[in-house]
Amino acid sequence: MSSVRFMLDTDTVSFSWRGEGQVAANIVAHHPSALCVSAITIAELRFGADKRKSSKLHGKIDTFVSTVEVIPFDEICARHFGAVASALAKEGAPIGEMDVMIAATAIAAQATLITNNVQHFTRVRELRVENWY
Repeated sequence: MSSVRFMLDTDTVSFSWRGEGQVAANIVAHHPSALCVSAITIAELRFGADKRKSSKLHGKIDTFVSTVEVIPFDEICARHFGAVASALAKEGAPIGEMDVMIAATAIAAQATLITNNVQHFTRVRELRVENWY
């Protein structure tokens, strides 16, 4: 496994599938072992597919999860979630709970989060963030 890990946020995966920006090119430029996603991202993608009643999108997700490491949300992630959510609440700058869960998973995996939602995620001090859009 590569020593540098990049966790793709939900928006990044969606942008790559739609061919927006430079996301797909940036993903292809990295070895697959350097890429991962949070199980929370897969949950968000599944929600979108179910909401659209899209078997095609579910198929795309099935293919995607067979090619990239999916990091589960475990007890270590839960500890990071508590610390991050608490810190953001104290600062009066909370972000959505799903985003906090994704951030916590990236922190636990020691991965840089790849997202276009830089404004939210840079509030999380422990998190490394890049925008590949």
